[in-house]
Amino acid sequence: MKRILIFSLVVLAGFLYSCSDEWLDLKPKASNSINTFYSETGVNALLTGAYSMLDGHYNNDWAFNQWGGSITNWVWGSVASDDAYKGSISSDQQTINDIEQFTVTPTNEYCDSKWRYMYEGISRCNEILKVTGAVTEEQLDADKKAWYEAQTKVLRAHFYFELTRVFGKVPYIDENTEAPETVKNDKLLYAEIEADLKAAIPSLKSRETDKARITAWAAKAYLAKVYLFQKKYAEAKPLLQDIIDNGGYTLMPNYQDNYMIASQNNSESILEVQYAVNDGTDGSLNGGWGDALNFPSAGPSTCCGFYQASRNFANAFKVVEATGLPDFTNWNTAGQEVGGVEYTGAVDPRLDHSIGRPGIPFLDWGVQPTDNSWIRDPGNGGPFLFKKSLYKKSEKSKATQTGWATGVNANNFRFIRLAHIYLWRAECAAEENDMTNALKYVNMVRNRAKGSEVVKFDDGTPAAKYKVEPYTSFASKDEATKAIRLEERLEFGMEGSRYFDLVRWGIIAETMNNYLTTEAPRQSYLGGKKFTAGKNEIWPIPQNQIDLSKVDGVSSLTQNSGY
Repeated sequence: MKRILIFSLVVLAGFLYSCSDEWLDLKPKASNSINTFYSETGVNALLTGAYSMLDGHYNNDWAFNQWGGSITNWVWGSVASDDAYKGSISSDQQTINDIEQFTVTPTNEYCDSKWRYMYEGISRCNEILKVTGAVTEEQLDADKKAWYEAQTKVLRAHFYFELTRVFGKVPYIDENTEAPETVKNDKLLYAEIEADLKAAIPSLKSRETDKARITAWAAKAYLAKVYLFQKKYAEAKPLLQDIIDNGGYTLMPNYQDNYMIASQNNSESILEVQYAVNDGTDGSLNGGWGDALNFPSAGPSTCCGFYQASRNFANAFKVVEATGLPDFTNWNTAGQEVGGVEYTGAVDPRLDHSIGRPGIPFLDWGVQPTDNSWIRDPGNGGPFLFKKSLYKKSEKSKATQTGWATGVNANNFRFIRLAHIYLWRAECAAEENDMTNALKYVNMVRNRAKGSEVVKFDDGTPAAKYKVEPYTSFASKDEATKAIRLEERLEFGMEGSRYFDLVRWGIIAETMNNYLTTEAPRQSYLGGKKFTAGKNEIWPIPQNQIDLSKVDGVSSLTQNSGY
């Protein structure tokens, strides 16, 4: 089931949302009757519309900066963290500057974008549950109905989890809510999110021929992720262990297999967002448009030079050459950046599969120029490019052939994969002072990195001094935790999770203020900026939504503290 956006489906789904429950009982004479949805074909069509919202947009809606809704969370999870700069030029998409510098106000368009698109996804899920609640068993048998409802509940849990991570307390609106504009944002919604995921698991299949569909293993992995965000390690542990022991997933031989079009939906992938291009929509709107800005403005692509790796992130890949372990001491030394000619030390090979560096081969596009000619504004974004979401030059046909952003392509986003499960399981072990399993699972990920192919020049010479080795032991919980957290950064760098990880670990204020201080000499616009503990862990409720929720002049929504 590819994520196909059909105009009539979107219009009808929106029409359903605007109508009362009683309207569902009428029999319109129009050819596109509501009765169309009272069948497996109809429910499946509505579900396709809900799946399509995973990428965080539903049309070419420039007015609301659809980039803010992307499932990759490149703005909220990476640019807001120490992993990435906004990139491009300072004056383009200036509202991201405020997110990067923690100067956001409630009128920021990206806040409104994230809110709007996540609730659009929730709205579509609620409409599906209304329809399945009304169909008869003759129209849709009980097992199929439960299967469709289960997928819907996982999607709804996802949209609410995204809202919770970004905004904190948000209003809970389900298929039974009669006056959504009156619902308050007076609690965190973890209980509701957990309930949807738990209810879904029994009715989902362990494997699907249609790779786009959510499986029981994906729902279990998502539930474990939700538990980890609440520090419920004891609850997450059995789910993670079940996936490891019984899920049938295996790590791919090469790290880069998780970022290549040719190896999509592989043995490591548990929940993968499907992208399609050149399918008849102008600009290929099913091709991961949430990241349409994030391709080189010259060289491999045409637009738009956003989303560049920070020097801090690049330096995190330094290793001690003698041991092949991370350099926890001198990793971010000024004047010794891994992209500089003066640095001749060893690096973790995942570095050059994650970002483009001057003088290093960029997939099969050739060596990235040392004159920064592929960079839109090196002074604003630095020398590095993002590599994971691009396509090979030999795969040009798998990028959109229409529209203005021709970097949009068919490279799926691997939202949850087995490496996540191993490192989350290692976290649980460290919390229990179980050094044996903490070491075991973090080393499974490091050993895969060690055995992976490295980036090479055309003559077969490695492009840098690459080395990575497993840890020999962990002397303490603190040592294990430090190693695991860095491993998550290295393994999933610039995949939109870093900011949220720092929040859930409770170290974001310390980490980000150190980053802003040390990075300011490299990126002058960060000078004087500060992360405020107790405020910047979440973002402001959009002012537009507060205004829209007013009843008799009083809004049901309460603004977050500090905004």
